[in-house]
Amino acid sequence: APDPVDAFDALRATETYWRQWLRPLTYEGPYRDAVARSLITLKALTYEPTGGIVAAPTTSLPEEIGGPRNWDYRYCWLRDAGLALEALLRSGFTAEADAWRGWLERAVAGRPQDVQIMYGIAGERRLTEWEADWLPGYEGSRPVRIGNAAAGQRQLDVPGELMETVHLTIRSGLRPRHHLVSLQGLLLDHLERAWSEPDQGLWETRSAPRHHVHSKVMCWVAFDRAVRLAEGHARPGPVDHWRQVRDRIRDDVCEQGFDPVRSTFTQAYGSPELDAALLLIPQTGFLPPDDPRVVGTIDAVRRELAADGLVLRYSAGRGPSPDGLAGPEGAFLACSFWLADALFLIGREDEARELFERLLSLRNDVGLLAEEYDPVARRQLGNFPQAFTHVPLIRVAYELDRHATEHRRGVPRKID
Repeated sequence: APDPVDAFDALRATETYWRQWLRPLTYEGPYRDAVARSLITLKALTYEPTGGIVAAPTTSLPEEIGGPRNWDYRYCWLRDAGLALEALLRSGFTAEADAWRGWLERAVAGRPQDVQIMYGIAGERRLTEWEADWLPGYEGSRPVRIGNAAAGQRQLDVPGELMETVHLTIRSGLRPRHHLVSLQGLLLDHLERAWSEPDQGLWETRSAPRHHVHSKVMCWVAFDRAVRLAEGHARPGPVDHWRQVRDRIRDDVCEQGFDPVRSTFTQAYGSPELDAALLLIPQTGFLPPDDPRVVGTIDAVRRELAADGLVLRYSAGRGPSPDGLAGPEGAFLACSFWLADALFLIGREDEARELFERLLSLRNDVGLLAEEYDPVARRQLGNFPQAFTHVPLIRVAYELDRHATEHRRGVPRKID
């Protein structure tokens, strides 16, 4: 039998550990408590032996009480890599960022066409999904799923996320291992052939593949970051050819993914549906924030995907859902943070700050957020706590405080 633990000694040791861990935190702005809690959450979601950061430590907590959108999030998604890496580096946690980068490099070793969108905490590739049909589920929400079949999906935004991570790593002074840099050329060769094909998209829909606009934008990001690395960091490669592919993707998206009548990009080619992931367009640099198409998209998302001022990721429950599942879901908290970020980027800082502070008020008594929020029942929904929610919280806090500091110093605002 283990030795008994003195509860007070254990509490003191725990508090000491976290206070010491937070010492590198460089942010001292008005949202420090929220930023610190979100960073602690990322650390607590990290599997220390490998550096892998899980999306959430839970499975099958429902996106609608009693509904079917119950997924297993105890895995590491590649698309979270660049976002988490930025948050850690920006906050001064280079050791954690380097460990996460190391997990990523080990996980994606091999052929580009074999790169998965997600892996286990130690890089496991086989994440077979099955249903525990003998379990009643959280408040009767079935099925209870173990594993995640999305691991086998085609999601064309992931190469863009990888290239963004490589770009951020090199720009921040972290030297990536040789095989990740050499993978770049192979990855882009593969993506040049694949970008024009349909995929399952960011939201991992279980319906037929479509030409998702966000996925195409992230394909543009992959080639754009390769060009930037070649130009700014003397990285080898066929830069002129990459520029041509990059420009071809942008022209295709602007022609087929934009609705000129409503002045908005749409979720997929030929579809009238909207998608909250379109809010990321100005953050990627695909178009400048003051482009009328960007402003129109932000306004359209607010108009058509609003739920009590928060943001739905798409129109689930309002007719046939793009994901092929029945019933509604809650407002997606990451998307609501994306809206605050997008409003800030287009110069609507007061609206951005108001939304951000409202989102902070939705945290529970220890500052944690789930995947979604039900504005009617006033409760959190989905797997908990969710890294994908806490990472954009950190970004928006930094952006709002950076501009406020510059304003106090008389530095003019630059939109880029």
